[in-house]
Amino acid sequence: MASFDPGSKVQDYLVFGEYGGVNPSVTDSSTYTFLSPDTMEALFDHEIEGCFLYSRHWNPSNKYLSNALARMEGAEAAQVTASGMAAISDTILQLCKTGDEIVASRTIYGGTYALLKNFLPRLGIRTKFVNIQDLKAVEKAVNKRTRLIFCETMSNPLLEIADLPALGEIAHAHKIQLVVDNTFSPMLFSPLELGADIVVHSLTKFINGTSDCVAGAICGSDEFIHQLLDVNSGASMLLGPVLDSYRAASILKNLHSLHIRMMKHSENAQYLAENLEQLGYRVFYPGLNSHPQHELMKELMNPGYGYGGMLALDMEDTQTASRLMVKMQQEKVGYLAVSLGYFKTLFSSPGHSTSSEIPEEERKEMGMSDGLVRISIGLDNDIERTFKRICHCLSAIGKRPLPACRPKTDLDKPRKMKV
Repeated sequence: MASFDPGSKVQDYLVFGEYGGVNPSVTDSSTYTFLSPDTMEALFDHEIEGCFLYSRHWNPSNKYLSNALARMEGAEAAQVTASGMAAISDTILQLCKTGDEIVASRTIYGGTYALLKNFLPRLGIRTKFVNIQDLKAVEKAVNKRTRLIFCETMSNPLLEIADLPALGEIAHAHKIQLVVDNTFSPMLFSPLELGADIVVHSLTKFINGTSDCVAGAICGSDEFIHQLLDVNSGASMLLGPVLDSYRAASILKNLHSLHIRMMKHSENAQYLAENLEQLGYRVFYPGLNSHPQHELMKELMNPGYGYGGMLALDMEDTQTASRLMVKMQQEKVGYLAVSLGYFKTLFSSPGHSTSSEIPEEERKEMGMSDGLVRISIGLDNDIERTFKRICHCLSAIGKRPLPACRPKTDLDKPRKMKV
């Protein structure tokens, strides 16, 4: 092993092998010791690389995960939080003050919608909701009080694709920030390379992939992450949404397989979407030629990962959607549960769960029927068998597909995932 050079930076030597393990050790401490009061005083004013003060600020486990996420998103820096909503809340509260406005997509996660529509006005921060596909409407909504444009790369639950380069141009022309939630599409898109300024994630979903924790992340410039963690005025530092060290360590381990998992999620979702559409069902999936932003996604996406692991199936009314979900759980297609990105298939009715915060009239305006079933496609090894089970469920509830359920693609033959 090479000898230690006292003239080199300490962090150059902090490789995993120095500790004897391939994974970083978990640091189970809330506070950290100092050899000098001067160093402690300096750390309150500035971040000192490799030096830790208190876990609400940083700890080694969270730093490892943050650095990995920053590299994944091509960001200068990142910070992990205790939930995806904490990541969104911290970002907005760092950028906005009383009297400011936000322009946001009308098709977003229900919790985000409720934060923007119901909670932030109590702080004097208003939001204009627009059809994010209508760039003229976005431009018109921006005024001198606007501080940011907020959207999801792939929207929840209708899977609309945001034109990030065009939205970035609008934001930067007005000297405001484009904040993008990339939860549905990690690795499929690189929003910072497409015009976004800040990217947020719910790590709970695809990035972790095992539905055993709640966590979030903010990726952006080094300057912005430092603002979030400022001991005097940082939203993350003062609101305190700290991610537990053990959870940070487990998410980091799962992050290493994300690229493989996203490819399999996408391959399975593509197969089901094509075959369900062939049977005459209304399917929302950006990998289909019928999807209104199919060509846009082909233009913006990173090659090799497919079109994502989410699809939505319109069963037209609440009762039919409910009967189908119950039957799919009985037939072991997956689980009736909210959330997504799990290795098993999960399904729910957004209008009565994850999008229930959005008023019914607004859901109808954006094209979200009460019969919409949002499906997070799992890592099934035999997706043809899964499709046959879904067909059996459709038949059992009186929605027998015509023609009969015959897969469009022969899985006995080698398949190439569409990219």
